[in-house]
Amino acid sequence: MLTGQAARWAFKHSVRSLSNPAVQIPTVNNEPLSNFMPGSKLLAEVQQEVARMREAPADIPIVIGGKEIRTDDVKTQKIPHDHQKTVAQFYYADEALISEGIESCLAARQKWELTPWEHRSAVFLKAADLLAGKYRAKILASTILGQSKTLQQADIDAVAETIDFYRFAVKYGEDLYRMQPSHHSPGVWNRVEWRGLEGFIAAIAPFNFTAIGGQLWGTPALMGNSVIFKPCDTAMLSGWVLFDLLREAGLPDGVVNFVPADGPLFGNTIIKHRDLAGISFTGSSPTFRTLWKGVGENIEKYRTYPRLVGETGGKNYHLVHPSACAESVINGTILSGFEYCGQKCSAVSRMYLPASLSDQIVKGLVAGVSALKVGPAEDPSSFTSAVIDQNSFNKIKSYLEYAKDDPSCEVVIGGGCNDEVGYYVEPTVVMTTDPKCKLMVEEIFGPVVTVYVYEDNDWESTLDLVNETSPYALTGSIFCKDRNLLEAAHQALRHTAGNIYFNDKSTGSVVGQQPFGGSRASGTNDKAVSLNLISKWTSPQAIKESLVPLSTHTYPYMDQ
Repeated sequence: MLTGQAARWAFKHSVRSLSNPAVQIPTVNNEPLSNFMPGSKLLAEVQQEVARMREAPADIPIVIGGKEIRTDDVKTQKIPHDHQKTVAQFYYADEALISEGIESCLAARQKWELTPWEHRSAVFLKAADLLAGKYRAKILASTILGQSKTLQQADIDAVAETIDFYRFAVKYGEDLYRMQPSHHSPGVWNRVEWRGLEGFIAAIAPFNFTAIGGQLWGTPALMGNSVIFKPCDTAMLSGWVLFDLLREAGLPDGVVNFVPADGPLFGNTIIKHRDLAGISFTGSSPTFRTLWKGVGENIEKYRTYPRLVGETGGKNYHLVHPSACAESVINGTILSGFEYCGQKCSAVSRMYLPASLSDQIVKGLVAGVSALKVGPAEDPSSFTSAVIDQNSFNKIKSYLEYAKDDPSCEVVIGGGCNDEVGYYVEPTVVMTTDPKCKLMVEEIFGPVVTVYVYEDNDWESTLDLVNETSPYALTGSIFCKDRNLLEAAHQALRHTAGNIYFNDKSTGSVVGQQPFGGSRASGTNDKAVSLNLISKWTSPQAIKESLVPLSTHTYPYMDQ
């Protein structure tokens, strides 16, 4: 009988994750959207939570290995549509604390990786249920105030999409674990162990989607990895609510470490560590390139080649054929371009109209945009609210000033900016006679749609224009009733978008239905959440077991 240290070692290593689980998860469906009609219970709960958060800003610590830490480097998160108000106070980690967070990941990694699959899954399924119920009003309020999302936009993101990310991640994880060899030689049993990665994952979140922040660290953690998570300064409150929710759901200390920090300092610290196993990123293309370059420069020091998963910028298009339904184009463009102030990764920002439909569609856009209410995010009558911060406001304003000065451009509606109370930018439509105008090429990330009118008989050359104008390839929409022309356009624009829409707006991908991600300068196109992304956070090990003894070391022809 084993005793002492040997017994403890044997027990520790006898527990292992199931790579082909016998358990079956509950049926997974997309989370229904909420009811915010006047007098509804949820609307009242959200309004109460918004009032509470306004009165009592959150104090958000660094959390490493379950220990809450507060430093002297204090930061605040402002309400974008009421920027004199603070919604949260938080603390930056220095290099030593970031390194401590990494060591906490490494200490927790093996035990978590060897936790059976059904127990890891249960944490995230419970988190989804908590979010659907107990935390629903809280996550909505934190996203409404912290990121200035309206009720509908907060619900689509912070509730429905986050729940879908967690539930569908479990489903795809189960699908992956069941991917086992189907062929076995006589006397041989083959199987695959879907291991976590050897090292730690660094997750870096954006401001614009609460759900993305939760997915960036949640998916790697589900698959047995440990993560150091840098939440976005301007989405700190909602990031904290999700992290706290996962702790209540049973996520062990140290599996995910919550480490707000200066961006360059965080990036430089993670990329120089030998145990970096992967980066899970959503943000700007320049930042992702900087991280990629840093990994390349340090490639010889790593224990393993780090996995880089990134979703970055976009210059998304609506391409309209003369056969298109004008009403659908108008409504789809208003929704895609101006919901959440054009700050969705997938928002349309360049549009190509045929001359035969241009007057009708532009007039429709002007009429529709003029009726939109821009106001406080918690006001149920607001269609959209403020942009995220002063830097974003200033950047968008500079593009609008450029458009007003450029003789090739005409602002047909909007163009106003006011940052006295909140960072408000009017939904804006710009017409241009230059298809390579700065506003048609560069990512603005605001409520600005620039329109170029082409002659109807220039359809094919316009396809080339769409393909060549932007370095990005995230989303795009083709509005066309002619099936043959639609298919030909799709083939011509095959690599212009990771998510392409036919006769629909360029936003609104749904987990489990249209997995999201783009290529070219828009990212690695690993598709969140999908089987492809799930597999990215695993390191498969092929196992061959001989069930009968090896009886010889020679081959039959040798004895002849």
